[in-house]
Amino acid sequence: MAAAAQPKPEILAAFEAAKGFMPADEGLALYAAATEAAELGLPLLEVGTYCGRSTILLADAAREAGVTAITVDHHRGSEEQQPGWEYHDPETVDPEVGRMDTLPTFRRTLHRAGLEEHVIAMVGRSPQVAKAWGGPLGLVFIDGGHTDEHATADYEGWAPHVAQGGLLLIHDVFPDPVDIMTGQAPYRVYLRALESGAFTEVSATDSLRVLRRTGAGI
Repeated sequence: MAAAAQPKPEILAAFEAAKGFMPADEGLALYAAATEAAELGLPLLEVGTYCGRSTILLADAAREAGVTAITVDHHRGSEEQQPGWEYHDPETVDPEVGRMDTLPTFRRTLHRAGLEEHVIAMVGRSPQVAKAWGGPLGLVFIDGGHTDEHATADYEGWAPHVAQGGLLLIHDVFPDPVDIMTGQAPYRVYLRALESGAFTEVSATDSLRVLRRTGAGI
């Protein structure tokens, strides 16, 4: 079996320096999956940009394969990132409007990594963007809101666009509720994907699950 693709040291350093929550081992698994999926010659799409930490890895994999990385986010922060919650970062608040705005930090992240021209950033709510999207995708990485409403909408909006043989990645999958404060909605979406018969599990790295599209009936 061929060794999993690894990002160049400068890309890994940019990932580790970026603001965000994904640990390095999950990042390496994401990069390997993105590199494999990019061989289909289709775009790689991420739901949940935040400040661009994981986007760096998708963008570099896309650049190497000559495809496009797309990232979708409204940039106002998910539930657990709002004031008063554990994952809130005051540096991401726009002082003029008093709301979170991670878009400027995201743009600086891509600029520092030299990857701006390899990413299409779609600013909007995931279900609205999904309704307007019309083509197949080589990879969909779901890493958005953690409520059942938002995680389910992300799955229902984007999973049907995964091409046959393409990959569906779901982040923050915690089977044991004591392991996560933000809820088990991603875990329930993961189970739904498996039960649909459309996806087969490929790998699990901590809270990251990689599934392959092998059937219909989402």
